[in-house]
Amino acid sequence: MSKILVTDDDESILELIKINLELSGHNVICAQNAIRSYALLQQEQPDLVIIDVMMPEVDGFTLAQRIRNNPDFDNIPILMLTALGMLEDKIKGFDAGVDDYLVKPFEIEELKLRVRALLKRGNSLLPSLAKPEIHTIGDLTLDPDNLTLTIGSKTAKLTPTEFDIINILMQHYGQTVQSGVFLKEIWGYNENDDVETVRVHIRHLRSKIEKIAPKSKYIQTVYGGGYKLNPTLS
Repeated sequence: MSKILVTDDDESILELIKINLELSGHNVICAQNAIRSYALLQQEQPDLVIIDVMMPEVDGFTLAQRIRNNPDFDNIPILMLTALGMLEDKIKGFDAGVDDYLVKPFEIEELKLRVRALLKRGNSLLPSLAKPEIHTIGDLTLDPDNLTLTIGSKTAKLTPTEFDIINILMQHYGQTVQSGVFLKEIWGYNENDDVETVRVHIRHLRSKIEKIAPKSKYIQTVYGGGYKLNPTLS
């Protein structure tokens, strides 16, 4: 049984999510504000956190950042629920460390799908998502225990989603990986679903890489919707 922490200031939405996820066999804990949510996070150590954006006092973006900045919680997947569906809002959520983004109003079955995919990733047996002890290709080193990518002597902290993206690229080194592969293996989506989700995460991953390796071109965009890894080989 998975433990899920849901945070939303709308009591009716909290109840709707709680009932449906409990019917799916999950243990659901609820909070109506970010402060209470963070306290419960420390007490309960959930397997997944679901956060609304628009909340009083402390919003969902700030809560997500605080979760990601705490090394005790940085492996916990975060699903953001919000009425803010513009691309810039998604980017802000991903910048805060969110793993997936569901826009209100949403179908309960879609919520369940997203929840199943995020929970599955932690125990995935798919070859591309299998967590290596330490994976090195060229000057890139991926550490699954700390969710870090090291290039030369510099290290970048990754979100779980960013880790999975670079892991897939490393596992498929020398090959072009289509957006649909990321959608299916990381999020459990249909291969023809929202490819913009992949683009935003790739963009953010590139920005982290560029901070530790300026002007680098490690992730190449391939015409037709794919991506390829180009590490520097000694």
